[in-house]
Amino acid sequence: MHDHDRGLGFDLATLRSRRAALGLFGGAGLAILTGCATPADPTPTTSPTTNPTTATTGAAGQLTEIPEETAGPYPGDGSNGPNVLDDSGIVRGDIRPSFGEASGVADGVPLRIELTVVEADTGAALAGAAVYLWHCDRDGGYSLYSDGVTDQNYLRGVQVADDAGKLAFTSIFPAAYAGRWPHAHFEVYAGLADATSAGSPVITSQLALPEDVCAAVYATDGYRSSEGNLASTSLESDNVFSDGWESQLAEVTGDLTGYVATLTVAV
Repeated sequence: MHDHDRGLGFDLATLRSRRAALGLFGGAGLAILTGCATPADPTPTTSPTTNPTTATTGAAGQLTEIPEETAGPYPGDGSNGPNVLDDSGIVRGDIRPSFGEASGVADGVPLRIELTVVEADTGAALAGAAVYLWHCDRDGGYSLYSDGVTDQNYLRGVQVADDAGKLAFTSIFPAAYAGRWPHAHFEVYAGLADATSAGSPVITSQLALPEDVCAAVYATDGYRSSEGNLASTSLESDNVFSDGWESQLAEVTGDLTGYVATLTVAV
């Protein structure tokens, strides 16, 4: 059973000072590695018609920083058991298949997750920032942890932001499991080296998915168990998003042949 991502003491023991880490983004030595930017993976048939969501504007024109959230009990980053971040193959755009010695593939409605990583104070793109993203499968299970998929590592991957701060993952729409609003987890790192060498993330947060799209997906075959779970929770009652989700709610376009979720991540 899931522990509803309450943290349970699984948060990283220490987090790098966000402002200190941001200084690394501007360093001349932080170059984007060839082949690690936004992938050329197959894209859902329906493309986004709008730009990525703009983070909330605060005082003096600053963007509201994405909230710090629990990594939950299934991070796979070494803070609670398995660590895939130092595995060969973790840097990839298409996170549907497992990699290495694992061979499973996560089935579900196609979802492309597009993130734009920016500096909260200025809105400047954070080229070279690395993002580790993971979420559950359509049955609500997390690879490496949940019964039946402990031998899989799908729906986990790392990408590096391009000159515009953009990166993307080709995935499937996650389930709604008991006690949690549909979501994806992510950690932002100063660069790829930090992400793949047990470095500390600049921030750990979560992305929420809009209710109308979730309802449409969960009415399809393979997601039926998510219908009741979605109906029994809300953003207002969710233990992660209840204190405010404006900067975490992705904008989603497309249809059941392929959705695109976009979010600006201000750090």
